[in-house]
Amino acid sequence: MADNRMNLKRLIGLYALYGKMDLARFLKDTKYALLGILADTISNLAAVGGVFLLAWKFDGVGGMSKYEVLFMLGYCTLVTGLFTTFCASENVGHISRRIGRGQLDHMMIQPLPLPVQLMAEGFIPFSGSSNVWSGGAVLLFSIHMMGIVLPWWWVFSLVLNLFITLTIILSQSYLYSSAAFYAPVAAEEISSIVIDMQGNLSQYPLSGMPLGLQVSLLGIFPTGLLAWFPTLALLGKLPLHLPYLFPAIMAVVIFIPTQFIFRKGLKHYVETGSNRYMSQGFRR
Repeated sequence: MADNRMNLKRLIGLYALYGKMDLARFLKDTKYALLGILADTISNLAAVGGVFLLAWKFDGVGGMSKYEVLFMLGYCTLVTGLFTTFCASENVGHISRRIGRGQLDHMMIQPLPLPVQLMAEGFIPFSGSSNVWSGGAVLLFSIHMMGIVLPWWWVFSLVLNLFITLTIILSQSYLYSSAAFYAPVAAEEISSIVIDMQGNLSQYPLSGMPLGLQVSLLGIFPTGLLAWFPTLALLGKLPLHLPYLFPAIMAVVIFIPTQFIFRKGLKHYVETGSNRYMSQGFRR
């Protein structure tokens, strides 16, 4: 219990430190930083805008109204923003890069547990949060246009769904990244491929698609749990008669084997080391 409190205290201190460092980077060249944030916001809104324009043209998609689709795209943008804010820096979310490049060695000599380092190092609240604000704005606008009145506890349900969605994304990233422990060169970019593929697919509503495809994208490759299912759940329209906590169940189902497989790969890494570095000290 004392160790847990100590790690929590260290984690909060590290969040403050990384937040201060990110603010300093932002203030060092504010004009350049603002242009980067603006470009990131425009590119992400443009990426989801195409789906909304289709929904607007046909007045909805597969039983979802155009503003329900907009809600889903806002949720998707919000998830992207949270991932960027907490996991984008130092390749925390794209962990296969650090494994493949032999950079875990740098972390193992630090006087902090590996999980604490991974939870803190990706935190960039100033330069990485643009999609949080834009996604939240799109979400609020879609709710206003739908004219629905939400109960007071709905915000907590939204936060819970966002946490579950991020857990699913990170669990899959770390699951596939475990291959980099054994094939560092071939699997160095596997996490970015998995995350990008899921992000692109999650922007499309599964409503109206064949049942087999819906089941596949909710179970085998669960991109439907990243935006589509949470959207319908938050709007009180659970798909396929599944329980509200189905994403949480899937998150646990993915997280448990991920933890086992990643730990096993890490043990292999500790025993064999990285073959990316030559005796002269530079990387292959």
